Amino acid sequence: MGKAIADRLLEAGARLAIVDVNPEAIKRVAETESRALAILADVSCEDDVRRAVDQTVARFERLDILVNNAGTEIPGTVEELTSKQWDRQFAVNVKGAFLFSKYSIPYIRRQGGAILNIASIDALVSYPGNAAYDSSKAALLAFTRTLAIDHGRDGIRVNAICPGYIDTPLLNSYFERQPNPPEARRAVVAQTPVGRMGTPGEIAEAALFLVSDAASFISGAYLVVDGGISVAGR
Repeated sequence: MGKAIADRLLEAGARLAIVDVNPEAIKRVAETESRALAILADVSCEDDVRRAVDQTVARFERLDILVNNAGTEIPGTVEELTSKQWDRQFAVNVKGAFLFSKYSIPYIRRQGGAILNIASIDALVSYPGNAAYDSSKAALLAFTRTLAIDHGRDGIRVNAICPGYIDTPLLNSYFERQPNPPEARRAVVAQTPVGRMGTPGEIAEAALFLVSDAASFISGAYLVVDGGISVAGR
């Protein structure tokens, strides 16, 4: 989803700093797109985040949009999860958004702009054996609302997207953990009112809308992009 959002913003004319903990991912960006700055960093590390924001402003001289997309998922009930696993999910999914917002807002405030947090339908409807991930995504929605209240008068709009089942490597890893991966995939499709899973490109279109002037009076909101599965009762 992050790659799709980046590609769509580039198509719309943006210049981007793309942050990833995976050196191979940002290497591809650096090699193929002249308007994108590739930064190797861990979103849960404050020094990394401060450096990433400083590099971005040094390169582009301004910062208008922040998309907090980094996320990780470690399944398990509260009995099964270790404290380290719980902390890691909150460090990436919530603390990462906090740190990037903290260091980006002073620059976004200069001319106004938008912050977009990528949450999940797991913030709204919980799933068995996913205690830390579901909790972290719910926290991200509360964080979205608070940022919108605190920084609306700074000309900063803050919203979130709650994706459903989107055909990504992270989702595929979930299916592979199931006893019968093909059947698990078919079950998800069967439960989704539109009859299929979503694509990263569809999340990217929603992201472009929410950070654009077309959404100039939308703040503190979350947009559910899930094909209707969260209201279907599963």
